[in-house]
Amino acid sequence: MSDLVNDPGPAVRTRLAEERNVWLCTVRPDGSAHVTPVWFVYGRSRWWIGADERAVKVRNVRAEPRVSLALEDGRSPVVAEGDATVLLDAFPREVVAAFREKYRWDVAAPTSPGSARVLLEVRVRRWLLADTAQ
Repeated sequence: MSDLVNDPGPAVRTRLAEERNVWLCTVRPDGSAHVTPVWFVYGRSRWWIGADERAVKVRNVRAEPRVSLALEDGRSPVVAEGDATVLLDAFPREVVAAFREKYRWDVAAPTSPGSARVLLEVRVRRWLLADTAQ
């Protein structure tokens, strides 16, 4: 299982490069789940998700960094569990470029006046893949 933390394998890496949405699950202060679809890129063995600094998912991650991510295809599951960090400044250039290439979107640009963008960096603790989940 330790190899899966670093490398989910070529088939999964291809899906991570091609699929547009992932479901992000964070933990609310009362312990309940908050699930939302988000755009993402995967690189440097991490998931990267852009968000408005005032988003519920960002508040949740600041209080409880454990998250789960699941690609939308339920027949061939790709689920990751990890720990998220909120980055306020200095978004990695290659991550900004990856969002621009994948979505034609500037992940660092504010979406409304007075708001700031953050980047969620999720380091995978374990992958739950078809026939590998424990």
